[in-house]
Amino acid sequence: MAFYEVRDVSHRYNLGRHSLQALHRVDLDIRKGEFMAIAGPSGSGKTTLLNILGLLHAPEEGAICFEGANVSCLSERERTRLRRERIGFIFQTFNLIPVLTAYENVEYFLLKGSVPRAEARRRVLQALEAVGIAAQADQRPNSLSGGQRQRVAIARALVRDADVVLADEPTAALDQTTGRAVMDLMKRLNRERGVTFVFSTHDPRILAAADRVVQLTDGRVAG
Repeated sequence: MAFYEVRDVSHRYNLGRHSLQALHRVDLDIRKGEFMAIAGPSGSGKTTLLNILGLLHAPEEGAICFEGANVSCLSERERTRLRRERIGFIFQTFNLIPVLTAYENVEYFLLKGSVPRAEARRRVLQALEAVGIAAQADQRPNSLSGGQRQRVAIARALVRDADVVLADEPTAALDQTTGRAVMDLMKRLNRERGVTFVFSTHDPRILAAADRVVQLTDGRVAG
């Protein structure tokens, strides 16, 4: 059984009198523990597909199954719970809260999810150590480099023991050296922890490291 099963998924955005077809009848299986890249030019539907996999959007047509269960018709409350417990996100713009320290950014959603503070502290410190950013735990995002902020974002995605991490252009804002270090880190976490990673990217470093590359063109899976 596939970890994710995407079946005949289409999605469009309404733009006033016009609409944009972002995805068109996409079929895709993702295996547990995969390190998979979704490639394609800007506007090809990569981010939309990630948002649907992450249950941020429900597809207009078709179905998404997660571990064999159809999650397309879940209520918003049920989707939120599943995201909180099973799915981590790494956004291109990091989405860190500027007034919180690195530690507090990683801790924030654990406490919102009612994890006891002592357990939250253990998991946050473990996550920060795993990504090599523990020494900067008390610093706020504006005092961190781009690579350090990306590591905080990765720790935030992993702290909930996520089964899958969805990453939208995770190296786009990073220089070559930092991007390679972040890439190596995510590959190590995939190998050692068995976390499934799905990236949207056109970065050749990620494409070369991926177990499999799925090409999107005009909202369709090519080939």
